[in-house]
Amino acid sequence: MMHSDDSRLQALRARAYTLAESGRFDGAHAVEQALIAEGWPNAGSALQSSYTRKAISERCMAAHKAH
Repeated sequence: MMHSDDSRLQALRARAYTLAESGRFDGAHAVEQALIAEGWPNAGSALQSSYTRKAISERCMAAHKAH
């Protein structure tokens, strides 16, 4: 069970990074809301670490600069 939870968490974070790199979002909160809208109900808890939120925000900023 731990392995499947870890796999889902990795998939959710990978999706969050993809969304962040799309240039459509301005930060981690917006990406989190998009994930919830896509059907990832555990997005808030999966993205609660400050490291993950910072990485998402940095990717959002880099994507905005590139566009």
